[in-house]
Amino acid sequence: MNKVWLVTGANSGFGRAIAEAAVAAGDVVVAAARRVETLDDLVAAHPDQVEALRLDVTDIPGIDLAVRDVVDRHGRIDVLVNNAGRTHIGAFEETSDKELRDLFEVHLFGPAALVRAVLPHMRSRRSGAIVQMSSMGGQMSFAGFSAYSGTKFALEGMTEALAGEVNPLGIKTLIVEPGAFRTSLMSNRSLSGEIDDYEPTVGATRRMALDNGGREPGDPAKAAALVLAALDAEDTPLHLPLGEDGVDAVLGHLDAVRGQVEAWQTRSRATSFSFDA
Repeated sequence: MNKVWLVTGANSGFGRAIAEAAVAAGDVVVAAARRVETLDDLVAAHPDQVEALRLDVTDIPGIDLAVRDVVDRHGRIDVLVNNAGRTHIGAFEETSDKELRDLFEVHLFGPAALVRAVLPHMRSRRSGAIVQMSSMGGQMSFAGFSAYSGTKFALEGMTEALAGEVNPLGIKTLIVEPGAFRTSLMSNRSLSGEIDDYEPTVGATRRMALDNGGREPGDPAKAAALVLAALDAEDTPLHLPLGEDGVDAVLGHLDAVRGQVEAWQTRSRATSFSFDA
């Protein structure tokens, strides 16, 4: 049976690439975006497989209504792809409370609401898949990306627990961790005010974001094909880094954490209460 996909942020980047890959596989895609007119070409090219849905992932009541509408019309949602997002660049100290909260609304609270909305339908059928579009920045971070990575770390932590809860019910979970891919992420960004002391560190990140847009090595179409392959696999991974830089960054971070833990493990283990024999 062909799948029914709900893809947020489907108008560009990974969302568009995943929607197109699902269509090529013969599936039906409900393509969600805040501005549905940006989906006109995709709908026109595949009128029998793609429908546009106006959805702002920060509109929690709107999420429940949208999911209910999709299920009423299609009978099910087989795959939810939480892709909508943007980035923010600024030092930890420079980032305001509002900037941080706004980013969490997009990257955490919206996706969480969508997961809660689709799970009752997936549980009743004992099937389905949830794809969380994270980043290599969901496993590690560097100067200037504290807010962005904070949201992605939170999404990944929640999804690891979710996997333990829903995988036994026949529902797959996949966290996708791309490196630098040729999407609109870096152009869809906000910037915090600059403090001179952070120019050597965060300044370099700002310049990278401004200078490298459109020259990233990653191909979103190839990434989308791998996402579909991972979902079709008998043993779907929970974490899927993408791109040479993404894989290297995640593996390097895991090695560094292991080294730090091992270096202190003797003293760390000795922090338990002492019991006399």
